[in-house]
Amino acid sequence: MPKKVLLLLIAVFAIVTARAQTAEEVYNRYLDFNLSRLEGPTTKALELGEALLPDTAKLTPKARINFYYSIGKLYEDDEQSVKAKIYYERVAAAVPNYYVVQRALGYIYAKQAEVFAGQLNATASNITENKRITALYMAAAKKAIPYLEKAQACDPDDDTLTRINILLKNTKDTQGLATLKTKLATLSKTCVDLLDDK
Repeated sequence: MPKKVLLLLIAVFAIVTARAQTAEEVYNRYLDFNLSRLEGPTTKALELGEALLPDTAKLTPKARINFYYSIGKLYEDDEQSVKAKIYYERVAAAVPNYYVVQRALGYIYAKQAEVFAGQLNATASNITENKRITALYMAAAKKAIPYLEKAQACDPDDDTLTRINILLKNTKDTQGLATLKTKLATLSKTCVDLLDDK
């Protein structure tokens, strides 16, 4: 009996050891993912990225953040904004001044707000449903505004500025409208435009 237990433990240890990947192996898979992402097609890069997700803890923090941005972008390009948002938010939390991800998140939330805005007229006769949709609109709009403001501060764009103004007006944020120019000037002092993975 002890021999069987010992053999079983050795077999389990061998399987776990065989499956455990070193940080170098994970980094090599990360490099393969990046190469595939640049060469295309998106489906192959997404497959490699999704296979890498369980092992991202073995990447350096900077490589991990870069990977999260890259897979988020792939999801966004593949019209999977719910998944993209997960990874973009991780990047924004780690590098809050990286305005590229701020713009991406701002537009994702602004598009959600637009969908809810479109539903408001359809629910006008149902007060309860209209209140629910209004609350969803307000939440999405309020999420979008700070992301868009950071993007606008770092990389001014007429479309982004128009969206910010519309969202501030629709959420009745008069103070936000009054202080927008000053806020953008302050935010513009801490812009990050590239992620380093080294």
